[in-house]
Amino acid sequence: MYAQEEVKPYGESSSKREQVERMFDSIAHSYDLLNHTLSLGIDRIWRRKAIKHLQSTAKIQPKTILDVATGTGDFAILAQQKLHPDAVVGIDISEGMLAIGREKVEKKGLSDIISFQYEDCESMSFKDNHFDAIISAFALRNFQNLDKCLMEMKRVLAPQGKLVAIDLCTPVSFPMKQLFWLYKKIVMPLIGRFVSHDNHAYTYLPETMDAVPQAGRMVEIFQKAGLKNVSYKRLIFGMCILYSAEK
Repeated sequence: MYAQEEVKPYGESSSKREQVERMFDSIAHSYDLLNHTLSLGIDRIWRRKAIKHLQSTAKIQPKTILDVATGTGDFAILAQQKLHPDAVVGIDISEGMLAIGREKVEKKGLSDIISFQYEDCESMSFKDNHFDAIISAFALRNFQNLDKCLMEMKRVLAPQGKLVAIDLCTPVSFPMKQLFWLYKKIVMPLIGRFVSHDNHAYTYLPETMDAVPQAGRMVEIFQKAGLKNVSYKRLIFGMCILYSAEK
């Protein structure tokens, strides 16, 4: 078990998965605003870098893409716009987030290409070798069982398929390390409570950022799940890491 798996939004006896689902249902209405506000809009840059990396390194042209923990669908929509696959499937355990994603896709006229399903990453309903590429943004720290989720991703990924995931992390270099400590302890919980009206969600976030395995340690966990050619790269300001792997 990894430290991040023991960090729960509400600190109750119920499972992390149940609490994470409840938390995201609670903040779904304000999730996009909070994401962009708390990251100063840099989250959009991180997603674009991830898609660009997938585009430039994939061994096979991705015709089918799975977006794990899709949230409100921004990553799935970006993947469709940049990569032009035949189908993108976004999965999540929060129906509140998925409902917003479906609204976005319908407004863009993309419902015939992008679909959303309520799925638990630990046990997905898709057949083996189903997707040419898998993407995921800001989700690794929320998984109840990181090993199971990664093994499931490997299972549904096609041979030579590409997995690209980005996740928040704690900066390691001066002065960002020191500045970010103040930001996550004071600014992030304050803005999170004000906008989302959930007193727990944005204290949970910085706790998981500290607890989740990062960089080289996460690479080892990807490899343990059977993924190959695993690498990582720190993105702008060192607050986000891009992980890349193949089947």
